[in-house]
Amino acid sequence: MKLPAFSYASPTSLEEAVALLATGDGEAMPIAGGQSLMPVLAFRLASPSLLVDLRRIPDLDRIRIAEDGLHLGALVRWRDIEDDSRLASEFPLLAAAIEHVAHYQIRNRGTVGGSLAHADPAAEMPGIAVACDARISVVGSSGSRTIDAVDFFLGPLTTVLAPDELIVDVHLPPWPSDRRWGFQEFSRRRGDFAMAGVALFYDEQAGCAANAHIGIIGTNDRPQRLSAAEAVLNGRVVDGETIGLVAASASDDVEMHGDMHASAAYRRALVGTLVERALGHAAAIDPAERE
Repeated sequence: MKLPAFSYASPTSLEEAVALLATGDGEAMPIAGGQSLMPVLAFRLASPSLLVDLRRIPDLDRIRIAEDGLHLGALVRWRDIEDDSRLASEFPLLAAAIEHVAHYQIRNRGTVGGSLAHADPAAEMPGIAVACDARISVVGSSGSRTIDAVDFFLGPLTTVLAPDELIVDVHLPPWPSDRRWGFQEFSRRRGDFAMAGVALFYDEQAGCAANAHIGIIGTNDRPQRLSAAEAVLNGRVVDGETIGLVAASASDDVEMHGDMHASAAYRRALVGTLVERALGHAAAIDPAERE
């Protein structure tokens, strides 16, 4: 399908980009990697009067590890994350999740900020952001603000961003070197959007799980945390019995919908299986040893 007609601008500063978006009366849209936006335009799900290309704005493509955690600029590409050898040890859950993002052609162009702003409920980065208590910094004509990831997503392809606001930074809190983690997702073919996915981690205190975080993608209209399953995990030794209890709780706790790809019942069972596998990875327990 042909794209709708639109004007094009390529600003060289955040201030210029925000001003262009603000003068668009809600009809202007930013473009970063374009891997989500271009199909949206092709299917006429959006018809902006102006596209504001962000690629020439400096400093938005930086990955910075600091005392307060990991900072990802909005224009950091999936390939940049894959190529940064520090992240496999410093933030392994993020590195593992990005391996599942679409295909390598998409990962060459797709960006962190673009994925968050697009807000596909089956996408990996929104799930990581919610699971890891990320904070998303944005700037607009009325100033800058920082939004907790759990409050950022309102529904499919819908966020709290105002029409003239841009994501500039995503902050993930510090990652302890001994943290236990696991990531699992399932799709019909590698590179397809996940029917369901699980990102989880926990810390250990006196041999028991603490600070458990369990995030889910692909099952509802936005990424979600499974607080009930986290409560089951916290304070327990992570053995086969605990893994089974947490998986059962996750299946019960998850908000679910069905569609043409999978029924709600199938996804509910799938979530339990993925939580079991992810926790097994985190605890390094051989599945054959579980009862």
